[in-house]
Amino acid sequence: MQEKNSTLIGNLACFTAYAIFGFNLISCKSIAIDGNITPMALFCFRSFGATALFWIWSLFTAPREHIERKDIWKVIIASFLGLFMTQLSFLFAITQTTAIDASIMNTMSPIMTFIISAIVIKERITWSGILGIALSLAGVFVLILNGVSLRSGADSTSIWGVLGMVCNALCFASYLGIFKPLIQKYSVVTFMKWMFLFSSLMALPFSFAAFGASNLSAVPVSIIWHVIYVVVGATFIAYFLIPIGQKHLRPVVVCMYTYVQPVIAMVIAMAMGLDHLTLLKVLATVLVFTGVGLVNFVPKK
Repeated sequence: MQEKNSTLIGNLACFTAYAIFGFNLISCKSIAIDGNITPMALFCFRSFGATALFWIWSLFTAPREHIERKDIWKVIIASFLGLFMTQLSFLFAITQTTAIDASIMNTMSPIMTFIISAIVIKERITWSGILGIALSLAGVFVLILNGVSLRSGADSTSIWGVLGMVCNALCFASYLGIFKPLIQKYSVVTFMKWMFLFSSLMALPFSFAAFGASNLSAVPVSIIWHVIYVVVGATFIAYFLIPIGQKHLRPVVVCMYTYVQPVIAMVIAMAMGLDHLTLLKVLATVLVFTGVGLVNFVPKK
């Protein structure tokens, strides 16, 4: 019973986090269309804002934890892979790839996580896991090729864009596949406040040029609210929920929720009148969630 509750908590945390990411597409697109805030400046806002929020929150949580000295370098590497390089490579790649190509290449993360977890932490490879990834992947491809994308991108895809998306998928997969034991060792707040602090230090050298290239005085109030959502919702809250999922679920299950984002994007598009529901899309949604369910199932023997 306790194991079922743990799995449920992990799945709810991941679903909520990736649902927030789905709505985040609208905010990021609105900020990009406005053009007064550069992508790098937005990355710095996310990093600095989440760092401040996690450290303030840590003042009111107990017990007061400290990262052991032997683990500090591990947290630095986790921050580099899971935050800095993941977001930076995506911001670079999205300007060099079309929306559809970026969406398709984004499906690599769960597959890479599956392989890395099997190699590094000896996670079991099961037929249910392979079938689950295949079903969700099929559903995602149907949604991508038959829906409206809310993600902005380039007019054509360059080799640098492809390499950027591969780097993005590999870094995030490595973070999920390697650092689960470290995440289980510390509370979510302790782990994330140090993760974002190191990410902010890495972003600091880029921030001066990024803010200098942005026209912050001309940002309208509506865009400010989008930035607040990106920082508070899609960074602080979502990145608080993902480690909860990592504590209770296998790395590949956490990453499988990447496949939920196109479903959320489809729902948003329909709500905005940009898309309409079809039987094919219903089937695709069923495939995505059936696949996630199968990957959750691992026989004890």
